Amino acid sequence: MGPVVVPSVLLWHLFFFVSVMFEGINCQASRWLNAHATFYGANQSPSTLGGACGYDNTIHAGFGINTAAVSGALYRGGEACGACYHLMCDFKADPKWCLRRATVTITATNFCPPNNNGGWCDPPRQHFDMSMPAFLRIARQGNEGIVPVLYRRVACRRRGGVHFTLRGQSNFNLVMVSNVGGSGDVKAAWVRGSRSRTWAAMQRNWGANWSTSVDLRNQKLSFKITLVDRRTLQFFNVVPSSWRFGQTYSSKNQFSN
Repeated sequence: MGPVVVPSVLLWHLFFFVSVMFEGINCQASRWLNAHATFYGANQSPSTLGGACGYDNTIHAGFGINTAAVSGALYRGGEACGACYHLMCDFKADPKWCLRRATVTITATNFCPPNNNGGWCDPPRQHFDMSMPAFLRIARQGNEGIVPVLYRRVACRRRGGVHFTLRGQSNFNLVMVSNVGGSGDVKAAWVRGSRSRTWAAMQRNWGANWSTSVDLRNQKLSFKITLVDRRTLQFFNVVPSSWRFGQTYSSKNQFSN
């Protein structure tokens, strides 16, 4: 029997399907997309702009102060929390307010809500409402307060391991996942107590917070995380059995760039 010849049209459709499946950091990394940017929180500490993702302090979460609230087209119901974007002010489109060739890498830590009246964060617009320090890395502060930008997804470079913050009460466990490297955006999460042999799937409660009603008290906790780019890591016994709500534990594992 001779070799099987696959028609080129089928190969093209297969390539297209795979490309769509992995759309995100891998597909966007090499091309710049158009968006607009503003800044917010001028009278706030930039470390407090964790908002809808649930990061109480973006520095403690591992993200620093170069952060942004993103519009719904980018936020994806909270899935974008922790994702990294490389931004460049579009100097050709707005030479008055853009800094030439200046770039900044930001982490999505908040949601920019629509006002359904032609606002910049209304769907389907792609918009970054940036912390003031991040905005001033690429643009001048002027009366307009809005500039055209080019952006692309990039890998997140984090120091140390992934962080797990335990919240909730009694049998309701809420786990905030932060300082995630790689693509940065978590697709799925599981938890396992030391008295169990199976992983319990967690549900995204809001932003970067994942919940489960499994009784995990007085047990060592392990976690399994899958990112949007399909990479998975397991974090064994990262939380001791003496854990308490309100505490943050740092693992030794991290997703590579």
